[in-house]
Amino acid sequence: MDIKSNIWNVLSWLFGIVVLAIGFLNSFWGNDLGFGIFLILLSLVYFPPSHFTFKKITGFSIHLVLKIMLVIFIIWAALGVGELFNKIKLMMIDLG
Repeated sequence: MDIKSNIWNVLSWLFGIVVLAIGFLNSFWGNDLGFGIFLILLSLVYFPPSHFTFKKITGFSIHLVLKIMLVIFIIWAALGVGELFNKIKLMMIDLG
């Protein structure tokens, strides 16, 4: 594997973990269970093992541009509509 492939692989794992964490935050702290589950399912797009499984089953893969647009949408929705920082405060109060 070349360096470019490794960088995209690491970024894909990182985005997947961030989206998964935002999904768990929305599911357990706040009243957005549906949105949280939706984000948890979307996070599977970014994990390479699930991406390769999806490609193996369906025969096509999700294009990089679509993945980048999806990350921008998820972050916008989580920060703006989902009130992510308020939910982080709730989580810190609950855990602390």
